[in-house]
Amino acid sequence: MSKFVKFFNEIGIKDVPMVGGKNASLGEMYQNLTEDGIKVPNGFATTSDAYNYFVKETGLDKKIREILKGLNTKNMASLSKKGAAVRATIIKAEFPEDLKKEIVASYYKLSAEYGEKNSRLGTDVAVRSSATAEDLPDASFAGQQETFLNIRGEKELLIAVKKCVASLFTNRAISYRHDKGFDHFDIALSVGVQKMVRSDLGASGVMFTIDTESGFRDAVLINSIFGLGENIVQGKVNPDEFYVFKPTKTIISRSIGRKALKMIYNDDPKNPVKDVKVSEKDCKKASICDAEVLRLAEWGMAIEKHYARPMDIEWALDGKTNELFIIQARPETIHSTRDYNIIEEYKMEKKGRIIARGKSVGYKVGAGIANRIMSAKEIGKFKPGEVLVTEMTDPDWQPIMKIASAIVTDKGGRTCHAAIVSRELGIPCVVGTNDASKKIKTGQAITVSCTEGEEGIVYDGKVDFKINKINVKELKKPSVKIMMNIGTPKSAFGFSFFPNDGVGLAREEFIINDSIKIHPLALLNYNKIKDKAVKKKIDDLTFGYKDKKQFFIDKLAEGVAVIGAAFFPKDVIVRLSDFKTNEYRNLIGGQCYEPEESNPMIGWRGASRYYDEKYRPAFEMECAALKKVRDEMGLTNVKIMVPFCRTVEEGKRVIEIMKENGLKQGENGLEIYVMAEIPANIILAEEFAKIFDGFSIGSNDLTQLTLGIDRDSGGDFHVDGESNEKNAAVKSLIKHLIEVGKKTGRKVGICGQGPSDFPDFADFLLSEGIDSISLNPDTVIKTMMRLGGK
Repeated sequence: MSKFVKFFNEIGIKDVPMVGGKNASLGEMYQNLTEDGIKVPNGFATTSDAYNYFVKETGLDKKIREILKGLNTKNMASLSKKGAAVRATIIKAEFPEDLKKEIVASYYKLSAEYGEKNSRLGTDVAVRSSATAEDLPDASFAGQQETFLNIRGEKELLIAVKKCVASLFTNRAISYRHDKGFDHFDIALSVGVQKMVRSDLGASGVMFTIDTESGFRDAVLINSIFGLGENIVQGKVNPDEFYVFKPTKTIISRSIGRKALKMIYNDDPKNPVKDVKVSEKDCKKASICDAEVLRLAEWGMAIEKHYARPMDIEWALDGKTNELFIIQARPETIHSTRDYNIIEEYKMEKKGRIIARGKSVGYKVGAGIANRIMSAKEIGKFKPGEVLVTEMTDPDWQPIMKIASAIVTDKGGRTCHAAIVSRELGIPCVVGTNDASKKIKTGQAITVSCTEGEEGIVYDGKVDFKINKINVKELKKPSVKIMMNIGTPKSAFGFSFFPNDGVGLAREEFIINDSIKIHPLALLNYNKIKDKAVKKKIDDLTFGYKDKKQFFIDKLAEGVAVIGAAFFPKDVIVRLSDFKTNEYRNLIGGQCYEPEESNPMIGWRGASRYYDEKYRPAFEMECAALKKVRDEMGLTNVKIMVPFCRTVEEGKRVIEIMKENGLKQGENGLEIYVMAEIPANIILAEEFAKIFDGFSIGSNDLTQLTLGIDRDSGGDFHVDGESNEKNAAVKSLIKHLIEVGKKTGRKVGICGQGPSDFPDFADFLLSEGIDSISLNPDTVIKTMMRLGGK
C-alpha cells in the first residue's frame, strides 16, 4: 500500500492531516455520496509523507532555511526576492525517483479509468494544492490560490505538482508563518489530481447551502457561468445567480449575469487554458437550466446533511455529456459560526456641534463623509459609505440610497420616500431639516443620530457612539403578535433573524421599483411602443425575455417569494400594488398610461385600479405572479391584502377578479385582507368583515383622511402636534374596529407607521386587544422590550 499517493476511494474526512482539507473532503464524498447519485470525478492525492520525503531527500528544507535567513517581512523588496528564490528552488528540484514513479503510475491508472488506455499522453486533469496543518491558525490559506487546469501528460503533471508545492511559500504565507513564530516545516502540502470535467464546453460555478449575505439557512445560493470555474472564483465574471428554497425545493429567485468571458481549453501546454469572449446572445441567457439548478440544490442539501453543517461547494457541468459533477466541498465558515440571537442597539457616547435637526427615521447612528447631491442626474458621483445630503428623494435615487451610511433631507416627513426606503434598508435617516443642504458641504465629516427620540440630529464631525448587543432569547414575548413591515426582498433574509410572528406588510411597490422598474402596461403593450428610447430601456432590463409580460410576472413572483421564504411558515401578508398615479408615471413607459392628478394620494389608486378596464390587464399580471408564488413555489403562507378599498362593492369586484385568475379565497388556505385606512372601512366594518378575512390598519392614510391632512406635503405642511395617529378621533376609529373584529371573528392588525414612531401608541393598541402589531424592523426590539410581559 502506497504511503505517497492515495486515491479518493482510500481517503475520507478523518484524513485531513495526511491529505489536507480539500482532498479529504473529495475522498469523503467519493466514498459516501456517489451511491446517492452525486457525481464526483475520481482522482488521487499526494500525502504529507510524500511532501516531507520530497523536501528532505532533495535537501530543500536546508536550502529554503538558508534562503530565508535574515528575513525581514517588513521589507517588501527583500520578502519578494526571497520568496521568489524559494519557489524557483522548489520547481528546479527533481522528485526522488520512487515518488515520481508513483505519481506517474497513479496518473496513468486514472487515465485508463477514463478511457485513455492507449495514450501515453494521459487524460486531462485539474491539479490543486491542499494544506494539511489544520491546527495552525489560518494555515489553510497557504497554497489555496494555486489551481492548474487542463494538465495533460506526465511532464506537465510533475511541473504542476511542484508548482503546487511551491505555493506553500508565497510571500504572504512566508510572512504569516514568520511573524507568528511558526516553523515553515510545521505544515505540509498535499496535491490533488482530479479528472477534469469538460465545463469549458458547458458551465460551472459555486454553491452555498446558506445565504452568504445574511446567514439564512433555508436557502441554497447557486452562482453559474459558462466555461471553467476559475473565472467565478477569481471574480472576473458577473455570474448568473439562483436561490432555491430548501423546504419547498423550488427556485425563488434568479438573475442573469453578463458572463462576458469564459475560460476554455487551449492547445498550448504552457498556457493550457485561455479566456474568450462570450457572444452577446449567450450573455443574455442562463448558463444552466432550471432542472440543473434544482439538481444542484438537491445535491447541496445532501452534502450539507452528510457534513451536518452549511457548505461551500464547487460544481461543473460537462458540455459533452451534459452531466453535473461536484468538484470541491468545504465548510462555510463565515455565517455558520455567527450568533444570530444577538441584536445591535445604537447609543451616542458624546454630543457634538449640532448642524441640523429634523425627524428621526430608525434607531441607528451613521457617520461618514457628506456628499451633497441636489439632482438625480448627479447620483453617479456618490460613493459607498458616504452620507447622502439632499433636498428630497424619489425612486430614481434608490441605487445610491442602498449604499449610503446615512441620509439627510431638507424636506419630507416620516412617510416620505426617503424615510420609507431608509427604514426598509436599515439606514439612519433624518428628514425635514429644512436647511441641512445649505449648512453641510460635500467632503465634510458628519454623524447622523436617530437614537435620541423623535428628533433626528446631524452632528459636525465623526462623533463617538456605541452599539449595545441584545440577546433576543432573553426578551419577554408580549401578548400581542409582533410582525414586521418588509420592503425590499434583499433585506428579508437578514430581518428574519429578528424575533417576529411573520410579516404584516410586504409592499409590492418596492419589488416593482427595484426589480422591474417598468410600468406593467408598457410591458403588456411592448409591441405598440413607438418611443425608441423607452423601448431600449425595456430591452436592456428584460434581456432574455421574448414575452415581456412574463418578465413582470416572474420578477414580481420572485420578489414576493424571497420574502415569503424568509419567514416561512409564518404568515406573510402581501399588499397588492399601491402606487399613486405620480409614482406610476415615474416607471419606464408610465407617462403613456397615467393621468396627471392634483392629489394622487386620494386619486386613482388601490382597489379602484384593479377592476378598471384600463388597468385590469396589469392587475391580472399581479394575480398571475401571486398564484405562481403560492401554487408553483409552494409558499402558501403568503396572504393577500387589498389597499385603499373605498366600498364593499369594490372589495367584491376585486375578490371576483382574483378568483377568475386562480386566487380563490379559502382555497389552499388563501386569506384576503383589506387595509383599514379609509374611515368608511371602519364605519362599515361589519359589512367589510363579511367579505374579507381580516383587517390591517394603515394608520398613515387613516390619520390623513380622518383629519383632512395631505401627508404628501410632509414637513412643509406645519400641522404637527395632534396631527398623528395619537389623535383622539383616530384612536376612536381604531378602538371601534378592534371591537368589530372580535365580534365578527376577524383578525385586526396594524401595519402603519404609528406604533413604530410612538411607543405610547403601541401601549394603546395592546390595551385595546389588537391581534397583531406590524413594525418596521428597526423598532421591533425596542417595542418588544416595552411591551414584553404585558
